[in-house]
Amino acid sequence: MYERTYDTDWDALDRDEAMSRAFAIGVAASLGHDHTDEYERIVAEMDTSYDRSIVELAFEEGKNKAKKARPEADSGGEEGVWSELVEGETVTVDRDEVPTGGQNRLPAALDKTEILDRSDIDSRDRVSKPDFLEK
Repeated sequence: MYERTYDTDWDALDRDEAMSRAFAIGVAASLGHDHTDEYERIVAEMDTSYDRSIVELAFEEGKNKAKKARPEADSGGEEGVWSELVEGETVTVDRDEVPTGGQNRLPAALDKTEILDRSDIDSRDRVSKPDFLEK
């Protein structure tokens, strides 16, 4: 799985790429796939102890998320967990494709409220004292 998603023939990594790879290796480790050499190589690539600790945290986060996702994964099994956590795609919505009207319309409770758009109240009444406070 890891080799399919990431190229293992790299010369240098920045911290973000290292974190992404460490997270994926953590997911793979939780699924029973060992990439210890690649993980150690990634950690060794980091210049500072701070960067190394961030990469280690990403690895642990990958392991933890995969453990939580594993029981909840639908019939996809290991591939489903890997796809969800590592290869997950960002979903974007094109405004032109948003349905309007009909059965796909949002519930009325989610419509814009007009309570604050009242023009029948004088603007001074909104900020004046209530009658019972005036003497």
